[in-house]
Amino acid sequence: MVSAMEIYQLLPQAACKECGYVSCMALAVALLSREKKLEDCPSLFDPKYADKLNKLKELLAPLEQASETGLIIHDEKCFGCANCVVACPVNVANDPTGSAIGLGPKSDKVILVIENGVVRCLNPNECRRFGPNRILCNACTATCPSKAIEFV
Repeated sequence: MVSAMEIYQLLPQAACKECGYVSCMALAVALLSREKKLEDCPSLFDPKYADKLNKLKELLAPLEQASETGLIIHDEKCFGCANCVVACPVNVANDPTGSAIGLGPKSDKVILVIENGVVRCLNPNECRRFGPNRILCNACTATCPSKAIEFV
C-alpha cells in the first residue's frame, strides 16, 4: 500500500498553499484519502515536475478502484478462500444462516461474497468503516492470507 510519505516525496515540496493546505505533507495525506486530486496542486503541472507527476499518477492509480470505505480488492491476489466473508462482522450479523457458517450468502446486505472464485464487495456502505459511526475494523484484511484486501 502506498504511504503519505511516498506521495510527499513526489510533490514539489514548495509549501505554496495553492492547494489549500499549509504543507505538501498535508496535501499528500489528502491525496491518499482521496479528498484532493493531483489537479489541486497547480505547481505539480509545471514541466519541471513532469517525471514526478507521472510517477504520482502511477502510484495513485490503485486508489481510484477503492470503494467509499477505502476498500481495495486485488483480484490477481485473491484465490477465493472466503476467510474474509466469514470473518466480516457485518456479514455475520446480517446473514447468520449463510455467511456466518461458511455457506453462500442468503442476505442482500452482506458486504463481501465470492463470485467466480474471487471476492467481491457488494455493499460498501454497510461496512463498519463507513458512515457516521465508523469503526476501524480489519477483520477482512487480517484473515486474508494472500493480502488481496486492503484499506486506504
